[in-house]
Amino acid sequence: MNFHDPYQKNGTITIKVVCAIVFCLFSFFWLFWYQADVLSVGQHILSQGYTSYNRTVGALLITLVLQVLQMLINFFAGLHRRTHTLTYFPSMLLLAIFSSVYPSDDGLYTVAWFWIAPLALLIWGALVWAARQILPLNPVKAPTGFFSRIMWHNLLLLLLMMIAVNAVSNSNAVFHYRAHVEKALLTNDDEEALRVGQRSLETDAPLTLLRMYALSRNQLLGERLFEYPIRGTGRDFRPNKKSKAGILMFPADSLFATLRTSPDYRLCTMLIDRKIDEFAAVLPRSYDLNGYLPKHYREALTLYTHQRHHPVVEYHNAELDEDWKDFQQLEASYPDPNERKGVIADRYMGSYWYYYFYAK
Repeated sequence: MNFHDPYQKNGTITIKVVCAIVFCLFSFFWLFWYQADVLSVGQHILSQGYTSYNRTVGALLITLVLQVLQMLINFFAGLHRRTHTLTYFPSMLLLAIFSSVYPSDDGLYTVAWFWIAPLALLIWGALVWAARQILPLNPVKAPTGFFSRIMWHNLLLLLLMMIAVNAVSNSNAVFHYRAHVEKALLTNDDEEALRVGQRSLETDAPLTLLRMYALSRNQLLGERLFEYPIRGTGRDFRPNKKSKAGILMFPADSLFATLRTSPDYRLCTMLIDRKIDEFAAVLPRSYDLNGYLPKHYREALTLYTHQRHHPVVEYHNAELDEDWKDFQQLEASYPDPNERKGVIADRYMGSYWYYYFYAK
């Protein structure tokens, strides 16, 4: 009669099921929520724009492939119990490679996986060999339930792999914002494009340009531009054939063609460069100073009127004139520059006045 020890034959079933569930959940949500925009950029560049990435299908398909890979490795490696989690290493390595894509002027570049990946697999192979030698020496009847030490040993190793994936992935917040904004613009979802990163102070010139485009399409450029952090100068927002001004997926030619026809685009680049004299001289060509003016234009003209002894145009708005006095009084009340900036930011962050005097 053959006796099959349940601890030896079936002891790792719970471990296998729990690890598979944890890995699949991590992989799916990592790809669906955090890395979808990175993968969108990667697929767009590699396919030269002919295909697009679907976050749901992509996350499901990649997770399925990675889990099947783990099952094949587990079948051939024969690791179980305390060493079972080692079979997830190649899948985690691929997940890390997918997540470490960065754009460049020449297309894509990633972490130096051409030598890191083979070295990592070599070390992993040595560990697998060592584990297979040690495995027979482990106590056969050690508990393997959900609350067992062996279970939590496997989950800890799985967690360490997850942390490693996160450590090497593209975690640049501004890059994620840019990619997400471009995806939103490609689907004409301007509201989503303007929502992304709105509360963050992190930005760069390409992201500022994309927001200018989204605001321009909704006639909000002069109304809301300085509610976002600004990075760059007017020169950064002009067409650049070599780098396409840092645009990743959205057609740069179409973007600039739209912006060139917008008088607000020219006016706002003057304001970004703090050229308020030039702004004041050009503004009357596009706007009636006695009619409606966007918020930032009213703020800029008020600043200009009060900053120049002989202004080319003189603009007065009772509410803004009073607010300007409050602004100056508030500045005078705080001699310390850092404290003053913090107090001004609490009240005037998002205004052109704050940008003009305090933004870097």
